[in-house]
Amino acid sequence: MWVSSKPSTLDSSSLSFRSSFINPLQIPSSNPSNSSKSSSSSVHCSLRELRNRIDSVTNTKKITEAMKLVAAAKVRRAQEAVVNARPFSETLVEVLYSINEQLQTEDVDVPLTSVRPVKKVALVVITGDRGLCGGFNNAILKKAEARIRELKTLGLEFTVISVGKKGNTYFLRRPYIPLDKYLDGSNLPTAKEAQAIADDVFSLFVSEEVDKVELLYTKFVSLVKSDPVIHTLLPLSPKGEICDINGICVDAAEDEFFRLTTKEGKLTVERDVVRTETMDFSPILQFEQDPVQILDALLPLYLNSQILRALQESLASELAARMTAMGNATDNAVELKKNLSRVYNRQRQAKITGEILEIVAGADALV
Repeated sequence: MWVSSKPSTLDSSSLSFRSSFINPLQIPSSNPSNSSKSSSSSVHCSLRELRNRIDSVTNTKKITEAMKLVAAAKVRRAQEAVVNARPFSETLVEVLYSINEQLQTEDVDVPLTSVRPVKKVALVVITGDRGLCGGFNNAILKKAEARIRELKTLGLEFTVISVGKKGNTYFLRRPYIPLDKYLDGSNLPTAKEAQAIADDVFSLFVSEEVDKVELLYTKFVSLVKSDPVIHTLLPLSPKGEICDINGICVDAAEDEFFRLTTKEGKLTVERDVVRTETMDFSPILQFEQDPVQILDALLPLYLNSQILRALQESLASELAARMTAMGNATDNAVELKKNLSRVYNRQRQAKITGEILEIVAGADALV
């Protein structure tokens, strides 16, 4: 708190100083002339308050720097988990492709491929458990709100499955958004947690409580970039598009989804995302069990792997965003401390000079 020693004589320079340094994490001005002008302003406050302010900014810098280092250490492991999980997911798609080549369209009778007119949509929204990560949580929640508005415009019902404490708090404070279930995330996503979400999604879809399931999460691109995306989990559509009871497509414009399409009378697998290279299966590969039974067993595994991959990518994106945010906060604290120290030194020098002048004037008066 800034307290003036002369409240009745506050000038514009003191107000300029207060507006420049009231926020410890404020981004410094990029204009050098403005920075030098504000730093050289006359400030009517005690040196003790300036020292306390400098100490506070120093402690803040230590905290943000430590949080940056912790996030940097964790994001490496999270990034490795994302990269290591992608080959399994791609290989599983190749297995499904190999099985589907042996199936005719009318032979496929598994619940996850049941396409029906959409009346209600389930949204699985994955957020973080903590803040201090820039706009990470805000971006995915805005994406969810935009998708909810689209569904309302289409006249469709919806329900939300929230994963992550930030999302849970957000949706619980908004009673107009129906919430089916909320789950807390973890620092290290596991297959068990993904299975709990997959079981809930599977039961909702098979019982026909919902006709479409969409997964909203933050896709990890790099340490400085992450993109909120919408991914259609269910159903695995043989024709590509999923429509409502009026025949209108209800897929999001930027939707990523897994498709089972027909080609020359047989089912094939298509995806709208770039696939990494995986080992080709031998053309002489044969399955002992009926392909329909194998497909019935693999599709839940595919569902679980997609949810686990989304959890891992969301965690990696959150840690990368936190590392960037804490790095920016540390830089701002360093700049703020430098400006405050400059003002403190000038105030201290002015005080000493004033005391010397008073002593000299007193000595002259005695002569």
